[in-house]
Amino acid sequence: MADIKVNNLNLWYGDFQALINVDAHFTRNQITAMIGPSGCGKSTLLRVFNRMNDLIEGVRVKGQVIIDAENIISDKTDLVVLRKKVGMVFQRPNPFPLSIYENIVFGQKIHAEGLTRLKLDEVVEDSLKSVLLWDELKDKLNKSALSLSLEQKQRLCIARLIAVRPEILLMDEPCSTLDPQATSRVEELMRELKNNYTIIIVTHNMQQAARVSDETGFMLLGELVEFGKTQDIFTSPKDKRTEDYITGRYG
Repeated sequence: MADIKVNNLNLWYGDFQALINVDAHFTRNQITAMIGPSGCGKSTLLRVFNRMNDLIEGVRVKGQVIIDAENIISDKTDLVVLRKKVGMVFQRPNPFPLSIYENIVFGQKIHAEGLTRLKLDEVVEDSLKSVLLWDELKDKLNKSALSLSLEQKQRLCIARLIAVRPEILLMDEPCSTLDPQATSRVEELMRELKNNYTIIIVTHNMQQAARVSDETGFMLLGELVEFGKTQDIFTSPKDKRTEDYITGRYG
């Protein structure tokens, strides 16, 4: 299981600097929440960790992001290996238009060779159990994943990630499309998963950050203004800008 160390990270979209001298340490077996107003850089930071920003024309990155003693910003980084290690869950669940079973084994078929049907069956069962969906779906594995509820789709997408055995889970507003009950279930799942993964979540919901995270970072205009234990950030922030945001004075 990996942690992430960020040293003097800067990122530009063309002439616009979206991340400014970011330093942080994301700890293994912890949930870290990134909060801040829209456009502050938190989703950009998240996408640095699996190099998704590379897909955007004109992006430049400087600094270090160390995962397993490797600076993943390097041109020598194997992106296939990196994205297997660092999985991402998006704001809207994006299951493939395939069966539930085929969604989960999709990554296994790409990354592994010589897998038997028995082994794939085990992967499906283990992955669905990990996201608390096995009992609900074990008799519906050949059903289209698109027929599931939004919450089930989001948990299925997490199961699809877990199937390829990542070390880090990135979650970009994973509950923004869910109702309160479904949100509660996904938050419960996050708490379970942190026993085996390093989890970083971007959220606009400060109550969610307070409920599920161990550590919190507050970003503003591309800067990581404050980073620390969630309880400390929410009860005794050191920076007035953090206090102003948490108390609703802006953002």
